[in-house]
Amino acid sequence: MSNNAAIVDISQTANRFRSSIVLQAENKYIDVKSILGLFTTLVSGHSYELHVHGPDAEEAKAAMAEVFAKHNLNVKIVSD
Repeated sequence: MSNNAAIVDISQTANRFRSSIVLQAENKYIDVKSILGLFTTLVSGHSYELHVHGPDAEEAKAAMAEVFAKHNLNVKIVSD
């Protein structure tokens, strides 16, 4: 994905929360707080699952869903 703005936006949004926020892409798991991890993984047109665990998980899920939608990325928030 060449959309650097989306990667920075996703990482900055994730870093506002204490919860663990992990993106699953097929059999890879990437911490979305890591810009480098996102650069090597995010590709437009693919679908991803987002796993959020922690004290502010509900707020984090809402914010992450919003930022992924803003950048037209197909992400399913997984509820455990």
